[in-house]
Amino acid sequence: MTAEETPAIEARTLRKTYKGDRSTPPKDALKGIDLVVPRGSIFGLLGPNGAGKSTFINILAGLVVKTSGTVKTWGFDIDKNPRQARASIGVVPQELNIDPFFKPAEVMELQAGLYGVPKSQRRTMEILEAMGLEDKADAYARTLSGGMRRRLLVAKAMVHNPPVLVLDEPTAGVDIELRKRLWDYVRGLHAKGTTIVLTTHYLEEAEELCDRIAIINHGEVACCENTPDLLARIDEKTLVITPEAAVQDLPQALRHLGAEVNELGQVVMSYAPSSHKMEMLLSAVHTAGISIKDLTTKESDLEDIFLQLTQSPQRP
Repeated sequence: MTAEETPAIEARTLRKTYKGDRSTPPKDALKGIDLVVPRGSIFGLLGPNGAGKSTFINILAGLVVKTSGTVKTWGFDIDKNPRQARASIGVVPQELNIDPFFKPAEVMELQAGLYGVPKSQRRTMEILEAMGLEDKADAYARTLSGGMRRRLLVAKAMVHNPPVLVLDEPTAGVDIELRKRLWDYVRGLHAKGTTIVLTTHYLEEAEELCDRIAIINHGEVACCENTPDLLARIDEKTLVITPEAAVQDLPQALRHLGAEVNELGQVVMSYAPSSHKMEMLLSAVHTAGISIKDLTTKESDLEDIFLQLTQSPQRP
């Protein structure tokens, strides 16, 4: 396997069991998962709270010791080559773990020093500006808002220019304008070759940004597919027709197609595009004598698939 073919992250039969105590049984946070993140991708890692996402990320960051299995970052085994593996990744944690008595510029310089980045190659102000923090470079961290502290965590993770950047809920508490600014910068990093791993509860973000998505549930990988393939899993659309005149009673032919009248007097039809063409549905509406004033369609999105996969009963 060439360097280009080597995954950015590769986990094989990765297991993590947290020990219990007298009142709490052991907890299997990861149940032998296999997960591969291709180089150069924006990879979404989704799942409900407690699914195992943060455990996986903390193992990558060296903050949690795995129970068994293997993990490689940029081709470096985290056990055999821990320094190279950790230098290959930048992690933005959920927790706001910043010393309140440090200033953003100091935080950046300290982090760069820890990673051995020469002063001539440090990009402190460039990264702070990209995060919208250039005017706060010399303010104490304790004076920053929650959104600013989260952006500082993102900046801190990028000081050593890692080939893999893991963003664990990076836009929580960040306003819309700064969220867009962050994603513009992330897209720029991706365009230059950085592999991005994103966990988020904003499913529309994952749908828009990620080219591949894995969903973890109960410590297991429920699915891992290219985003278009994942979105195609649910073969369902909804057609909403606003008629010119109120519909008093739906003809039987439309009822057979699953049509209903909602509280707004609209005709609503859920159908499978693979077996029902829009032309046929509209023809049935016209045949029923219903004049169309307006119509809209709603497609299944990532949230539908996420709920379908994560609300299934836990396997024994």
